[in-house]
Amino acid sequence: MRRYGKHTDEDDIRTRPGRRNTRPRTNIRPKHEDAAEGLVLTVDRGRLTCLVEDRVVMAMKARELGRKAAVVGDRVALVGDLSGKKDTLARIVRIEERTSVLRRTADDDDPFERVVVANADQLAVVTALADPEPRPRLIDRCLVAAYDGGLDPLLVLTKSDLAPPDKLLELYGDLDIPYVVTSREELQSGVAVERVREELDGKITAFVGHSGVGKTTLVNALVPEERRRSTGHVNAVTGRGRHTTTSALALPLAGGDGWVIDTPGVRSFGLNHVDPSRVIHAFPDLETGTEGCPRACSHDEPDCALDAWVAEGHADPARLFSLRRLLATRERKEGD
Repeated sequence: MRRYGKHTDEDDIRTRPGRRNTRPRTNIRPKHEDAAEGLVLTVDRGRLTCLVEDRVVMAMKARELGRKAAVVGDRVALVGDLSGKKDTLARIVRIEERTSVLRRTADDDDPFERVVVANADQLAVVTALADPEPRPRLIDRCLVAAYDGGLDPLLVLTKSDLAPPDKLLELYGDLDIPYVVTSREELQSGVAVERVREELDGKITAFVGHSGVGKTTLVNALVPEERRRSTGHVNAVTGRGRHTTTSALALPLAGGDGWVIDTPGVRSFGLNHVDPSRVIHAFPDLETGTEGCPRACSHDEPDCALDAWVAEGHADPARLFSLRRLLATRERKEGD
């Protein structure tokens, strides 16, 4: 421990060269017990837009946090100017423990994972039934990321006026994933928006989907412009008040108690960071059967105990097939 007073020596004090009257620097960090609670709405070039009570506050990360980064959805503690007035800046001094994390890597060979959203309750995977064609492998990858990160999945299928949903839904029937099917006419009339809103009420929902599936159109319908303005919509960012989905953005759900997090359109969803042993947690009917598996079992090898477990009638074979199909997405390209 560093000593100050009459027992101080040169090893107890660090000074900055070239500066006069520099106070001693210590390793003691303030506790910031009076810090205000906030929710990170968006992040842009080191500046974080946070909701503090009913005010939108611009903030930056305190140096004491080191390399730990806050992301959209994080619950944080802030100090400094919390007025929310123009040209003011607060400091984020603490990032609270996360309940869930949506992560992805740029591709399957990338060892560096990126946290996209924190503390979301569910992941809404938006896909068109036609124009563009559905990409089941991308859906599978999003599902794996959801299960791995502790989020409940939701399928939102758009453009049902162009193609029926039956074939695609058949692929996911054994996973018991809730879904909403919408058409362009229903979206324009507001009928589809109401159906989707029912699945979002009271939850924090992150939306993902590739370009052209109607994700941002749906989010705009769920969060009208006046609702954005009421929370000080400083977006991610054009400087003119128009959201371009270039980074994640949290918005309050209109007509309900919940939050919608719009994320940038994805071309791929790397899963290099995923531990296959965590995906099994999304299959409670199969998880007990893994007790007899060899160490580090991939659940798709000759010694896997799940084959005998299912053969004995403890679980539906279709569920095991679905588990193995999802786990195989880590080894299989999206176009395969």
